[in-house]
Amino acid sequence: MVSPSTYFSFVVFFFCSSNFAFTTAAQTTSPFKKIYAFGDSLTDTGNTRSVSGPAGFGHVSSLPYGSTFFHHPTNRYSDGRLVIDFVTETLLLPYLPPYLGHKGNASHGVNFAVAGSTAINHAFFVKNNLTLDQTPQSIQTQLIWFNKFLASQGCNGAVSSSPECKAVFDDALIWVGEIGVNDYAYIIGSSVSSDRIRELAISSVTRFLQVITEFSFFYKHGNNYSILITKMKNQFSDGNVISSTQPGFMKLQTLLKKGVKNVVVQGLPPTGCLPLAMSLAPEDDRDELGCVKSANNQTYTHNVVYQNTVQDLRNQFPDAAIAYLDFWNAYAMVMKNRKKYGFKEPFMACCGTGGPPYNFEVFSTCGTSNASTCSNPSQYINWDGVHLTEAMYRALSQMFLSGTFSHPPFSSLTDRKQHV
Repeated sequence: MVSPSTYFSFVVFFFCSSNFAFTTAAQTTSPFKKIYAFGDSLTDTGNTRSVSGPAGFGHVSSLPYGSTFFHHPTNRYSDGRLVIDFVTETLLLPYLPPYLGHKGNASHGVNFAVAGSTAINHAFFVKNNLTLDQTPQSIQTQLIWFNKFLASQGCNGAVSSSPECKAVFDDALIWVGEIGVNDYAYIIGSSVSSDRIRELAISSVTRFLQVITEFSFFYKHGNNYSILITKMKNQFSDGNVISSTQPGFMKLQTLLKKGVKNVVVQGLPPTGCLPLAMSLAPEDDRDELGCVKSANNQTYTHNVVYQNTVQDLRNQFPDAAIAYLDFWNAYAMVMKNRKKYGFKEPFMACCGTGGPPYNFEVFSTCGTSNASTCSNPSQYINWDGVHLTEAMYRALSQMFLSGTFSHPPFSSLTDRKQHV
């Protein structure tokens, strides 16, 4: 039996082409010229490596990672492309360079997502003795990186209409990938409740969204930025504290003077369907999908609260377009209709150890000497026990970009952008 501490030290690391088309088949320009992406390992395109990423999946810089599409490792936690990669293809943009590896050319955007990242500030986990073997980055770390990136582009002043800031934000899409699963994973076996994590995680991501939506309102109406700064400062709660003198908070101040109007946010997936959860949970803890009921209930509840928060932001800032991607129900739809989507293995990892039913062992993950890789990853939903295959990311991206599991439809953002 794997101990709870071992369980959450591994769970933590959990986190086209598409059917979507533009107005005409002949269109060769994208409504968005650049994307700035944030999130965890499900969106990370190279900000972590084998030596710096989550130790439980410490072979991301080696084959078989990247073997399906790129035919070499790219530090993506999959056999190939992620949802964000299919998004860039659909928008006729190059793949996003990771922030920590970009060479200065960021004309089409940058990816700030980092594997192992949390929504809650790292200080909260340190305070509660929940650090273990985790990466210390959070979404606030990514905000700090974004601030440094803005400064490197010459967008570091107080005037949002400067040519440098205009170049950074014009025709930009903000993509906030899944983030929050790692927060829940850290508390397994601790006295910290999932209700507390849900409250803090959603609060942290909400403040991030406010940063990139409130600017438009304040700038348009000539309001005093100090009012918003004070409000943002007072909103930081236990575990998310950033003083007004720290880089993270100064980053928020800077973003208020830069802002964008087109945002996409992803909910959490049904984590109980991952081989990791399936292999460790008792067999009587199952739902109608055949997945771990307790884990799926946790992420489902998180998403309900998150969607309500996103709707509140829409109501508060009607000039900003915010699309919510229903990761949970899109994943569940594939599970219920896996043959339709071409999958034969709903629960077993393509790359791992142990064979059926899950092919996952926490101490022999994908890339270790005992691990083997399936011959046809496109028939598998899961890649390494925690992360998904390119085939699954392709299916999800089609469901998101076609509008079925995007609220409002993703096409409404592109149409809106084209007519602005």
